[in-house]
Amino acid sequence: MADGIVVLAALFLWLTTPHWPSLVGLRRGSAGVGIAAVTAASMNPTDTAADLHDSLGDGFPDGARLDHPEDRVNFTRWLTYLAEAQYYHPAPGPVIEIQDCAALIRYAFRNALSAHTPAWRQSAEFPSALGEPGFGDVRKFSYPDWSLGHSLFRTRAGPFQTSDLADGTFAEFADAATLLHFNAFFISRDVGAGQPGDLLFFYQPGQREPYHSMLFVGRSYFQPQGVDWIVYHTGDLNGRRGEIREVEARELMQHPDARWRPMEQNPRFLGIYRLEILR
Repeated sequence: MADGIVVLAALFLWLTTPHWPSLVGLRRGSAGVGIAAVTAASMNPTDTAADLHDSLGDGFPDGARLDHPEDRVNFTRWLTYLAEAQYYHPAPGPVIEIQDCAALIRYAFRNALSAHTPAWRQSAEFPSALGEPGFGDVRKFSYPDWSLGHSLFRTRAGPFQTSDLADGTFAEFADAATLLHFNAFFISRDVGAGQPGDLLFFYQPGQREPYHSMLFVGRSYFQPQGVDWIVYHTGDLNGRRGEIREVEARELMQHPDARWRPMEQNPRFLGIYRLEILR
């Protein structure tokens, strides 16, 4: 029995000590393709064995879940607000970064998890004209001081294992297909079931990038009319630089190209999904 206790104690110390080797994850941003090295120092040294347990078996450690209602609300407010703000008040840096649909979500996701300090406002080029939105921050952690370090998204299927932290399973980059398959879970194919922060996915075979994502905002932060706003980036427009657009769900359901209508009878519409960290 004593030997067993010693082994368990050693395992606990191994899990809770920041000794992981450097992580190397592929980050393909809008400005090109690069390698982002995430060192052991970027991991959260306060993680416990419980934080690194995957109680839901969905591939994410419990330490990276937003399990407090207030954190969920604050995260989704920042997520939707930041994405919508780039439509109404684009900033030079984000404009360079956001060149496709997934890039808009990556940008908003990363910055929604950050501590929104004066230093963040400067580095994120947050427009001074917006003032303070009045949202609280996520309190459980502040990116990148969380269980996944500088990484944000899972890149392959499977339940979480501590080895995932060192083998590239998590990365800063995720395209729309990666967001869909490994970082979100299905809610409904009825757009009326969408909640702020949910993602809409489409699959358009034959296109260079067949998967497309949109972000459900709900009530707009920037205009008083309408209730079910959706913001998205078009991606490349036949060789021309794409753009961020915003549209109400009811208008999108009348899109002249039926392939883009978020309706159950449209086989190209995959449905409404919710981010795994909100599961």
